[in-house]
Amino acid sequence: MKPSVFVSGCFDMLHSGHVAFLSEAAELGNVTVGIGSDETVFKLKGRYPVNNQNERMYMLQALQCVAAVQVNSGSDILDFADDIENLKPQIFVVNEDGHTPDKQALCENLQIKYLVLKRLPHQNLPPRSTTSLRIGSQIPFRIDIAGGWHDQPYVSKHAPGSVITIAIEPTIDFNHRSGMSSSTRHKAIELWQNDIPAGNKEQLAKILFAYENPPGTQTIAGSQDSIGIVYPGLNRLDYNGGFWPTHIESILDESLLNWIEAHLYLITLAPRTADYNVLSKTNIASYHVKALATATQHCWQGLINKDIKMAGQGMLQSFHAQLEMFPNMVDAHIMQLINEVKHQAIGYKLSGAGGGGYLIMFADKPVPNSIKIKIRRAGF
Repeated sequence: MKPSVFVSGCFDMLHSGHVAFLSEAAELGNVTVGIGSDETVFKLKGRYPVNNQNERMYMLQALQCVAAVQVNSGSDILDFADDIENLKPQIFVVNEDGHTPDKQALCENLQIKYLVLKRLPHQNLPPRSTTSLRIGSQIPFRIDIAGGWHDQPYVSKHAPGSVITIAIEPTIDFNHRSGMSSSTRHKAIELWQNDIPAGNKEQLAKILFAYENPPGTQTIAGSQDSIGIVYPGLNRLDYNGGFWPTHIESILDESLLNWIEAHLYLITLAPRTADYNVLSKTNIASYHVKALATATQHCWQGLINKDIKMAGQGMLQSFHAQLEMFPNMVDAHIMQLINEVKHQAIGYKLSGAGGGGYLIMFADKPVPNSIKIKIRRAGF
């Protein structure tokens, strides 16, 4: 008798990547698919699926590699928790970009074998993601490496400092509200649809910044988001009390970008909730802002010199300085998840403003079950 296998996901706009994953899972045993409800997808991704849950169930049931399909009964990133406890599958399978420490811990507690598969296309087929199919856009996301919050005048007015960003290709269906500038990216898609147009990068970034923050906007989104999406490669943005940086340094050296890709890893945590308030308990003081600036400069020098220890330590020091100013960036649960994996990294931080999302890690050895990113190059 074949082992019982459980997989879970959205499975919106069924494509060859889904089929390859499910076929590989079916080689392990009889596959039951648990799909997120329409409401759960909206909560996690900030949008409803293109195909509703009944359509998604119908499509999956038509696949020979799938034995059964059901809608998960929960309503968050572990919406399947009660279901697998009732089903008691022998194996739980996820893709590498679907792995989270929470899922692994749940399976260990239930004594279910936990397997993480590489996201590999079938034979010579192109890599596919629901994001690229749904939007049809190659506009990149943005990762904040260090110095985040300096793009807000109420922070940089205390001391000048920098933000380090990289633009990354949309190879992953990144969760909404996870600090990857997905909201700014959606605005960029409204403006330009398929990709960043040719032209002066700073002018384009200013257009995007103005489009996202029209007159009357009460909470201004930081300009690191628009700049980090428009500018390819590695970028340092210097702020001194204004919404726009006084200087932008952009580096497109191929050997450096390759080095960063080789040492940067992402671990999925969970999107922050809609009612999340990072500004609660804010404690901004000049010495905290100066510490943030010093740490970011330390990280930048480490990156430029390809010094993994210096870059990682600068990233971690930057994160600690952020937490001093914005302690609500993390809660007890997020800290627990960080503590479970941080020993694998030289330095780490939460993506964007924190509150969940992804743990970004600099490491000198491969981090198991992590996501690898592809940096946007100049030739786009």
